[in-house]
Amino acid sequence: MTRRRHVSATAVALTAGLALAGCSSGSGAELEAEGAYVPKPVMADMASGYLVVKNSGGTADKLTSVTSDLAGEVTMHRTVGNTMRPVRSLEVPAGGELELKRGGSHLMFMNLAHKPAEGEKVSVVLHFASSEPITLDVPVVATNYDPRK
Repeated sequence: MTRRRHVSATAVALTAGLALAGCSSGSGAELEAEGAYVPKPVMADMASGYLVVKNSGGTADKLTSVTSDLAGEVTMHRTVGNTMRPVRSLEVPAGGELELKRGGSHLMFMNLAHKPAEGEKVSVVLHFASSEPITLDVPVVATNYDPRK
């Protein structure tokens, strides 16, 4: 009987340990994306994309790549002064946000499969260093769209 209690206590301790490990096995970042849009491109072979990634978690993460059915390649750019520079990743700070906007950091869709029309939806997948990918259906909006209005 004593051996049986010891085995049961061990099983309970192991189960509790596994449950706790499951809770903490994530990245610690809690990410969500919002406000995503792609302005109707002027050129037939490239488009830009904008969105906000919010992190309500206590650990920073990084946006490491973006894929889309619209483009052969999606690159991330940071604007420094008046110069766009491609980057390998963009930080999503703990308790903060990564804002991709006109005149700042943004996405560039290269080698378009087709020139999307206003009203169309574009599938985009955001890939992170630690967090699970986020899949979005992003609307194509007017070229002069302003999200602040």
